[in-house]
Amino acid sequence: MANFKPLNHHRNSSPLLPFFSLLLTLSSLTTASNNSPMYSPTDSGPVVPTDPLITFLERLQLTALNTFGSKNYDPKHYVDLSLKHHLSETQLAFDDLPKSSTGSVSAVDLNGFITSYFNGAGEDLVYAEPPDFVPEPEGFLPAVENPVVREWALEVHKLWKNLSRRVDAGVFEHPELHTLLPLSKSVVVPGSRFREVYYWDSYWVIRGLLVSKMYDTAKGIVSNLISLRDEFGFVLNGARKYYTNRSQPPLLSAMVYAIYSRTGDMDFARKSLPALLKEHHFWNSGFHSVTILDAEGCSRTLSRYYAMWNKPRPESSTIDMGTASKLSNASEKQHLYRELASGAETGWDFSSRWMRNASDLTTLATTSIIPVDLNAFILQMELNIAFLAKVTGDRITAARFLEAAEARKLAMNSVFWNEEMGQWLDYWISDKTTSKDDYTWVASNQNRNIFASNFIPLSVELFNSDLKLVEKVRQSLQRSGLIRAVGIATSLTNSGQQWDFPNGWAPIQHLIVEGLVRSGSKEAKSLAKDIAARWIRTNYVFYKKTNTMSEKYDVEKCGEYGGGGEYVPQSGFGWSNGVVLAFLEEFGWPKDLKIDC
Repeated sequence: MANFKPLNHHRNSSPLLPFFSLLLTLSSLTTASNNSPMYSPTDSGPVVPTDPLITFLERLQLTALNTFGSKNYDPKHYVDLSLKHHLSETQLAFDDLPKSSTGSVSAVDLNGFITSYFNGAGEDLVYAEPPDFVPEPEGFLPAVENPVVREWALEVHKLWKNLSRRVDAGVFEHPELHTLLPLSKSVVVPGSRFREVYYWDSYWVIRGLLVSKMYDTAKGIVSNLISLRDEFGFVLNGARKYYTNRSQPPLLSAMVYAIYSRTGDMDFARKSLPALLKEHHFWNSGFHSVTILDAEGCSRTLSRYYAMWNKPRPESSTIDMGTASKLSNASEKQHLYRELASGAETGWDFSSRWMRNASDLTTLATTSIIPVDLNAFILQMELNIAFLAKVTGDRITAARFLEAAEARKLAMNSVFWNEEMGQWLDYWISDKTTSKDDYTWVASNQNRNIFASNFIPLSVELFNSDLKLVEKVRQSLQRSGLIRAVGIATSLTNSGQQWDFPNGWAPIQHLIVEGLVRSGSKEAKSLAKDIAARWIRTNYVFYKKTNTMSEKYDVEKCGEYGGGGEYVPQSGFGWSNGVVLAFLEEFGWPKDLKIDC
């Protein structure tokens, strides 16, 4: 696919200003559509109920954009505010604000209203000292011999304290005043605008916490996620009311497996298993499940992302309405909104990987794609459940999930594997098919564009234990163009979206490196060590310049953060910290090896 010039969606240079009047009209249409049918010719599937508080905060969000403009504007800020008074009282005061003939509110009046009626974003999460944190844990990173690297690793370790929070008592007492969801255990947040716990981020946070010997904190995170699963039927994207319409890459079983492997806590494994069974069912039922008749005439069942939402994402409502303003009718917009929410469910929000045209976000088609990495995660889930069931004495469940894993492996090889390229490729299904059950495999529906996700199945033992396959995939990765100066690029397409070139992300580095290093191939392990060293260096150099860790990095430039997407780069940062610590534990750092670029 050809490279495109970056599309600038940073909040300090938003393209939305010309749309202010249009957006006010769109807001009315969106509110009216709450009573429209859940299904339309271009959109099908469930829509979860809308929370009245969120609906109101979206109005505030839109008014703030209209009043203050796009400079330093972050729509998420407004849906993270909590009320000081009841919603009805707050709405009346908002409706009584003096308005101009065009319906706008002055900055003085709006600022005064926000100060009087709201607590600050994030104030309902308060600092919590993690009880299992010590400045230098016993046996911490023994293979890191370089004193400079060791000192930095201890600084990264200390960031867990900075990111540790607990939900304020007020959220439990008056949940109707907050979009934050009450969680009983302390949390570790990613950082910056991401003030709440997130699903797939938590896996790499936990991997880092395990290096830091913070086992109780890690178990508390899993306990929180299980409580969300029990309340809502699945693990939410994040712990906010506006995330109840979608999940994120399903790594709950991987968290439980990692903690059990480190601690041997049988009671923890036993108590977690029922939630893992229900999580597996969620991803293998309803609209998430897709059956394909493969080239041999065999039925293969795989999974896709599919959000339960066809309206603007509340945390990005004004941005989504601006994107949808390019479309001509309400049903097309509903369809786009579901694709945007489903794109957010992937964790890759957003990428040319989900788009029919890499320069046009309105061509997002997430629900028409069966993703390689999602099915690798579910395959690993099946293996993890089988293992945990076996060690806790449930041999029937263990046997059932080993069988399910073998079936998914065959399905992945049948639908995704491309022998010529030596990669697993996402598969596009037709969105014109009337039934979700009558898809027939066609070779041309494989997406032959190169993405880092094409190599993620290597992280699963059923694949990385095959030395011949590992060697083929390793060579393909080295030829792919994805390995750059300081890490693995997410794609080769510079679309301006943040999950595209030249950005590299910690979870992608870790998944691919771990797959290579777990194989029995000497060449694969050598490549893994090289990629990890490049990634560690860029994190180190960036930290020394800024005293922060970034959520993403430019893989072309050592020590530079990544860009693109719909918000400015964030620091903190949970999964970056976790992956650096995991890499240093796996590979160490020799005394005489230079760390600077």
